[in-house]
Amino acid sequence: MECHVELQTRSKMFCGCDVSFGAAPNTLCCPVCLGLPGALPVPNEKAIEGILRIGSALGCRLVDYSEFHRKNYFYPDLPKNYQISQYDLPLCVDGALEIFSEERTVQIGITRVHMEEDTGKSRHLASDGRIHDASHSLLDFNRSGVPLVEIVSEPDIRSADQARSYAVELQRVVRALGISDARLEEGSMRFDVNVSVRREDQANLGTRAEVKNVNSLRSLHRAILYERDRQIELLETGREVIQDTRHWNEGRGLTVSMRSKEESEDYRYFQEPDLVPIVVSDDWRAEVVDSLPELPAVRRRRYLDVGLDVQLANSIGDDSALSKMFDEVLTDGGDPLTSANWLTGEVVAYLRKENKDLEDTALSAGYLVQLIRMVASNELSTSAAKEVLGGVMAGEGDPAKISRERDLIQISDESVLEAAVSEVLLANSEAVERMRAGDMKLVGFLVGQVMKATRGKADPRRVSELVRAAAEV
Repeated sequence: MECHVELQTRSKMFCGCDVSFGAAPNTLCCPVCLGLPGALPVPNEKAIEGILRIGSALGCRLVDYSEFHRKNYFYPDLPKNYQISQYDLPLCVDGALEIFSEERTVQIGITRVHMEEDTGKSRHLASDGRIHDASHSLLDFNRSGVPLVEIVSEPDIRSADQARSYAVELQRVVRALGISDARLEEGSMRFDVNVSVRREDQANLGTRAEVKNVNSLRSLHRAILYERDRQIELLETGREVIQDTRHWNEGRGLTVSMRSKEESEDYRYFQEPDLVPIVVSDDWRAEVVDSLPELPAVRRRRYLDVGLDVQLANSIGDDSALSKMFDEVLTDGGDPLTSANWLTGEVVAYLRKENKDLEDTALSAGYLVQLIRMVASNELSTSAAKEVLGGVMAGEGDPAKISRERDLIQISDESVLEAAVSEVLLANSEAVERMRAGDMKLVGFLVGQVMKATRGKADPRRVSELVRAAAEV
């Protein structure tokens, strides 16, 4: 798999034009990114640091010496008729990414991580957006020259599920580094997938086909499954798999051949004459390594060690705000599993309903720990705690204060509970007799009546015990 990641630098790779998504077409370009005569490129230092951070996070060897090359090909969205890229001297080589897929941990080798510039964007005026049926095409060069990191994996991925897991984990790493939003829907992260099949008794990999610019996890999974089945059918009917470049048609659910697959010699690579080589010093390399945050795999293992399952560990770890609060909860002595369930359940539900970020609410780790402890000590029912949480996040105060003001503290006085249960049993004597005769479904009904009589403030667990005790009388 080849993953392209657009870096979130303020300016483009070789010029000072802004990098932003959604601007009016052709408003973020200059003579350098349009390849006009006499315009010379200047490398973006922040972009170089960004690729070194990716390479380091993937366990790559950061090379001492690297060069830019010209990758020559002709296409309307490439105004220079060549792309500044890297060929045989990339910045990062020989890494690995650990993924969890199909109930096991798998190491996917990373061949190389190299830097290049993005192309412009073509918009084909056709109902399906494809060039074949278009009356004409429009070109937007805002994206031309945006810093683009290409991450190339070894052929270690063995299924569509593993490919999806690899894509998700790579997205987590990039986001954790803070160098790209890695949004597939906006094209800031996209994949080229090389797919081949081979017979079980065959040692060598089969002829591959490359599916270009897959921009969603769903499309990635579907494209691989389709291409696998297409190639198997070809081989089983005595035909050959042709090495070509293909397009995934999401609407039709199939891949379509675009052109025969190019090899490196087709691009006539040669060293970029307008750029000097890059030398990565030991000090620069150490500075990059020291700047890395906690990576997703490390965070996931830490969360698994405190009792979370993989799904919870990923859900918490994927959101920096949730992760920060969860770590603070652990520091405050909160129960890990209960806290994680509240964060990924009720807290996230509130944020989605109110269209807010966690930082925009008044919830703190201390408040969440207090709320959970009130539920554990039977001061609050679970339903009441959800109501209190909403008040906390809206800024009404701490859980104890809101519980008192809303009269939600559970009745814990045993004599009060016994009196409430006795009153309900007397008022529902027929149901009590049927329960004593063996119809235990009525326990729930009677517990509900007690909860209604106490306006939901009775401890339902203790009420159930008292009602069941009455059934044995």
